[in-house]
Amino acid sequence: MPAPKVWVTGLTVGAIAAVAVLAVKADEGTKPTAAPRPSASASAHPSASPTKSTPAAVPDDSGTGRRIVYSLAEKRVWLVDASDAAQRTFPVWPGTVSPDPGTYKVDVRRDATTGSDGVQIEHIIYFASKSGLSIAFSNAVDGSSPPAVASSAQTSGIRMAKADGSALWTFGETGTSVVVVA
Repeated sequence: MPAPKVWVTGLTVGAIAAVAVLAVKADEGTKPTAAPRPSASASAHPSASPTKSTPAAVPDDSGTGRRIVYSLAEKRVWLVDASDAAQRTFPVWPGTVSPDPGTYKVDVRRDATTGSDGVQIEHIIYFASKSGLSIAFSNAVDGSSPPAVASSAQTSGIRMAKADGSALWTFGETGTSVVVVA
């Protein structure tokens, strides 16, 4: 009977040979290709301003004068000056409860609090209410996008990137018109 070392050596050589054969067979098959990496400018967060190649025009049905315009369909906000020129525009993450189209006024501003989703938020600008909920613009203190919420949960915050929240806070003084368009 052969010594145990011979058995171990034989099994090891056999296993290496089997792995080599499988490696050669695998190399003969189709090879996956890597998906292109996103560019450094790609982001899961809304951008601070529109890109120069595709500026979003202020909706035609949004009134005139200095105002904040919020498009429900585009999930976008515009800060419009007295000459009807957009000073800034940016995408937002709406809650599950949206305001009805119409014209509102900024009625309350609050520096910071905890959102209904448990996230610390700041630059809170209240302008409407619906279904017993106050509707407001805000941004997460840490700059994050809102977490996914159950479709049955009612949230009325309209979140944005941190830089956009700061710009809206500066622009949206108490009494500023907020025009919501479909």
